[in-house]
Amino acid sequence: MNIKRIGLLVPSTNTSVEADFQQTCPEGVTTHSQRLWIPAGELTEDLLDEMNSRLEESAVALASANVDLIVYGCTSGSFYKGLEWDEGVVERIHAATGIRAFTTSQAVSRALQTLGVRRLSVATPYMAWTNERLRKYLEKLGFEVVNIESDERAAAGGHRFINDQDPAQIVAFASSIFRQEADALFCSCTAWRAREAADAIEASIGKPVVTSNQATLWHACREIGISGPIDGGGGQLLRR
Repeated sequence: MNIKRIGLLVPSTNTSVEADFQQTCPEGVTTHSQRLWIPAGELTEDLLDEMNSRLEESAVALASANVDLIVYGCTSGSFYKGLEWDEGVVERIHAATGIRAFTTSQAVSRALQTLGVRRLSVATPYMAWTNERLRKYLEKLGFEVVNIESDERAAAGGHRFINDQDPAQIVAFASSIFRQEADALFCSCTAWRAREAADAIEASIGKPVVTSNQATLWHACREIGISGPIDGGGGQLLRR
């Protein structure tokens, strides 16, 4: 069997991206990660700047695993400075390694477009400033953000706490903030265990759910030539 290797660049505090990929990757696909150091504490622009300052060095280390693709697995770390910054992250990775790459934010955009989504409700575990940057990013891409709301239980605990929030809490929160005039719900943040909650949220709201890790896995599989349904849970996007 010809094994395909997906390389993951993840914040050092993030424990959800790798788990989601390991639980849902199709047979014949392996994942390999490199951690981007980020200090503990309240998530600020300075912390994201610190993490991204090591981007090229980390990408080169990951490329040494002979991966077929490099995924930048941090949603806020790519959208927080806008669309041009997001595109620049991909350019930096490719220039340093020669390997094709994409960001989680780009994967989310492609997933929403594939589902025919125009209007969005957005659930996050972010601070208010991060939500505002996300709104601007999505609107720049042409989406209408009906509402964007943060689960204060996750946001108040700092970015390390986000990994440990029970998916049942995410189901309850995300379902409660969804507006029926929206075409879909987007659950942002690769540290949030929203992929595990996606099926239950879809059952509750009756609309598609796109999550950061689900969309990233879906797009990574498309990029390496896998187009069939992906088992393991994670909403209708993976079942397509």
